[in-house]
This record gives sequence, structure tokens and C-alpha cells, in this order.
Amino acid sequence: MPSHSYSRSGATAQRKTQVSLRRCAAAGVILFLLLAFSVVAVAQTKPLSEQAAATAMTALWHDSGGYPSRWTYDHGLVLKGIERVYLATNDKKYLDFIQRSMDHFVNDDGSIRTYKLDDYNIDNINPGRNLLFLYKTTGQEKYRKAAALLREQLKTHPRTSEGGFWHKKIYPSQMWLDGLYMGEPFYAEYAATFKEDTAFDDIARQFILMERHARDDKTGLLYHGWDESKQQRWANPSTGRSPNFWGRAMGWYAMALVDVLDYLPQKHPQRAELIAILNRLARAVAKYQDKRSGLWYQILDKGEAKGNYLESSAACMFVYALAKGVRKGYLPASYMKNANTGYRGIQKEFVKYDASGHFNLAGTVSVAGLGGNPYRDGSYEYYLSEKVVTNDPKGIGAFLLAATEIYNKTRK
Repeated sequence: MPSHSYSRSGATAQRKTQVSLRRCAAAGVILFLLLAFSVVAVAQTKPLSEQAAATAMTALWHDSGGYPSRWTYDHGLVLKGIERVYLATNDKKYLDFIQRSMDHFVNDDGSIRTYKLDDYNIDNINPGRNLLFLYKTTGQEKYRKAAALLREQLKTHPRTSEGGFWHKKIYPSQMWLDGLYMGEPFYAEYAATFKEDTAFDDIARQFILMERHARDDKTGLLYHGWDESKQQRWANPSTGRSPNFWGRAMGWYAMALVDVLDYLPQKHPQRAELIAILNRLARAVAKYQDKRSGLWYQILDKGEAKGNYLESSAACMFVYALAKGVRKGYLPASYMKNANTGYRGIQKEFVKYDASGHFNLAGTVSVAGLGGNPYRDGSYEYYLSEKVVTNDPKGIGAFLLAATEIYNKTRK
């Protein structure tokens, strides 16, 4: 009898212990989840620009030991966005990241790993803006030398008969909207920094030529590219223009305008013309802004066409250009409504959080071009055939510019 009583009491004690352990385990899980959710909540209370910068600094650079394998324009775009976050926060981790990223390519003598001047690729000029920023910030001579190397490319870069830069040596006689962003903001900042005043005539000419040859009078939109020779299969045999209005191409051109105007002298004879070009572009951008979402389509004037979709990088670029244009006084204040509506649309449609609470930007077309091999014919079907991805550097970089501009504390 006593042994039986002992057995029952032992079993009861064991059950109580198991219940207690289960309760402790449940409490531990709850505590872990609460801590996890609190970390996510804290992360998401940071400004979106800082959240996007964290994603850029941890998720994008996955080639070649954590850095891009080649000297590329999209690398430069992201670093320009991180520069804006650094200037807004004065947090040295952003400056250090920019410097480490450039030092991966820039040698002590100013040479640039993987860069070849005689490729004559205008895309490769864009990261020069990061070099100028580092030279001004650190005073290190290697950054000046590297920037001077890129400036040398522009001195001999092939041109159209009127003096417009070819997009690349492998694309003869062609100007693309993309190329204005790739080359002109660096060219303008370099000219302002090193007192090359005569260069501004050449810089202004690039925008005037591009608008003259690519702008459609009916819509106000600009075609992606123009072939002076009219020999490309994508080129209209009468005008040399490509057949469609690609959103990101116009976004590049818009950003190039507002950034070049930072450096173009106030009394330059073409300054008023560039501001007029920006205003014509802004009217067209506002006209084709989707009323429901506040965003823009991959092909701007075909919002209702089958397969067309809202695209994030173009939206970020337009928001940046419109907001900065207003802040700097180049555009009427009414365009700030378009910028704010677009930014809200970006947050609603494209900003996503994963299970860990990390910022992601969806809806960016990975690439689009003209010609090449395999041949890109510039058709509507071609632009819709390119992949749409999350956290593409062109999207993240443009988002960083848009987010920091919307919340620019110097806004008047």
C-alpha cells in the first residue's frame, strides 16, 4: 500500500513538472516572439531611407567577396543614394561604406580596376560622382586622379555629327536618354570643381540635342533612343527614333537635368533652356501619372495595354526629379503634389517587408536596352519581356534619392 501511494504521488509530481516545463517553454517562445517583433518594430520606425540603405549595404553586394565584380553605373547610383543618407544623418558608417566600395576598385595611383577607357561606355562615367564626393570629403589624391581618368574618356568619347555623345562605342551614332544621367552630372560637377568653365556649353548641348531628337510633340514624352544613322532595326527610318517611351529612360533624363542644374552657372546662356526642358518634361510626366496608384507604367503612354505594369525605378526617379525641381525653384510648387502622391504610391505598391522585418523594394525591371546581341528591337513586347525583380540596385538607388529628397530638411 505505501509503495502504491508513493507511485501515484510520484506520477503526479512528474505531470506537474511536465506542465511547468511546457508553460516555461511557451513563455520562452512568447518572450522570443515579443523580442523579435520589438526588433522589427524598432527597425521599421527608422526613416525609410535608412531602412533602404541597410538593405543596400547588406543584400546587394554579393559578387566578388561582397562587392560588385565590375565598375558599374548602378553601383554608383546606389552609393550616391547612400551619400544622401550620410549627409542627412552624419552617420560615419555610410561614409565608410562608400569609401570601402570605391577602394575596392580605385588603386593608389588613381587607376580603376576593371575600367577600360577605350571601351567608350558612357555608363562607366557615373561612378565618378562618388570619386568627386570622396575627394572633397577626404582630400585623398587617388580619388582626384581616378576622376581625371574618367574625364579623359569624355575628351575623346565618340560623338554624333552635332556633338552628342554616343551611348557606347558598340552602339555607333546613337544617343540614349540613359546616357545623359551617366555622363552629364559627373561632367558638370567635375567642370565646377576644377574650373573648366567652357565645358558647360558642351554639357548643355547634350540635353538640347537629346530633346530635339527624342521628344514627341504630341505626348511630350521622349523616346528611349535616337540613331543618327537611321540604320538600326529599331530606328524609325524617317526620324531615327526608337518606337516606345520607356519609363526608366525618362527617369534617368529627368534626374540628370535636376542634378546638372546644381553646377551649371547661374548666368550660363543655356541655363534657362535647360529649365524649360525640365518643365516640358515635368508636364508630360504629370500627364501620364496613373490616377489610381499615383505611379507610372513601364511603357508610359500605354497604361491600359495588355501586360503593361507599374514599375518602381521610374516612379522613384520621377519623384526625386519633381521634388528636387520644386525645392530648387526650377518647377512650380504644384508639382510637389505629384511627387508626394508618387511617393505614397511607391510605399503602398512596392515597399515590402520580409519575415525578419527587412526592407525590400519590389517591381523593378532588371534591364532594358536597344540593339545588341541578342537583338533588342525596342518593341512594346520587348520591354515587357525583361525580368521584374526585387532589390535591384537601380530601384534601391533611385528610392534612396527619392526618400531623402522628400524629407529634405532644407525644403523651402
